[in-house]
Amino acid sequence: MTIELVDGKAGTAHISSEDKAIIHQAKFGASDMVFEWGDAMSCTMQSANKAVIGTGCASIQGLDWHITNPETVTIQSGSSGKNRNDVICAHYHRETSTGVEKVELVAFKGVPSDGEAVDPTIPSAKILNGAADAYMSLWRIPLTGITAGTPVRLFNKRSALWDSVTLYNAKGFTVIRTGMMMLVKYSGSFGGGSWDSVQCEYTLPAELRPPIEVNGMVCVSNGQTSRMLVVNPNGTIRCANMGAAGSNQGCVGSLCYPIP
Repeated sequence: MTIELVDGKAGTAHISSEDKAIIHQAKFGASDMVFEWGDAMSCTMQSANKAVIGTGCASIQGLDWHITNPETVTIQSGSSGKNRNDVICAHYHRETSTGVEKVELVAFKGVPSDGEAVDPTIPSAKILNGAADAYMSLWRIPLTGITAGTPVRLFNKRSALWDSVTLYNAKGFTVIRTGMMMLVKYSGSFGGGSWDSVQCEYTLPAELRPPIEVNGMVCVSNGQTSRMLVVNPNGTIRCANMGAAGSNQGCVGSLCYPIP
């Protein structure tokens, strides 16, 4: 039978991790996410070879997991005169013989380069399609020679579920999902140069991105040249002057668009 009351009593154990992943994706989206709990999986470099991931709660393809005490991840030493990017990931693994599942932290080592470093390739696979291994990128560790730089966050943080429609609200940008509509607002100020702009630190997950570029006018408080609020199909959001000298005074504007 293909219909199941997942939360209902069936007289026998019947709720699987697959059930959990399907329902979580339907409610909150299929993208990986880290929630605002604990340290939100912060990353600090204890040394050039040790990255410490703080406490936090996350979801990988709809399967929830958490860290209740900080975890240490080993980073291989860099090479003198070379640049390298390593990426710390959560690794989901299902033992095919027993079906037992687990999550652990791993570091993918990048390729040393004389020029600009690039991230290593992270394997892509769908758990609900039967994959025994899947990965969720958390942090980039840039290495210059033998020195580890400041970790770079690779995930979007999700607010508590009671505020689940508010996806981001910081540094002038507000991003809200309500039903099948997205609302994006900017209220703040930045430089008045002809092409000055400010970009939102939040990147929209794939399922919330518009299929085409979406634009909205942003009014400046003193009536000078208006600006443009832009949401791109790649998930980036920015507010920008569009070729005419403007004002560095406050401005505000918003836009909305439908999602599937």
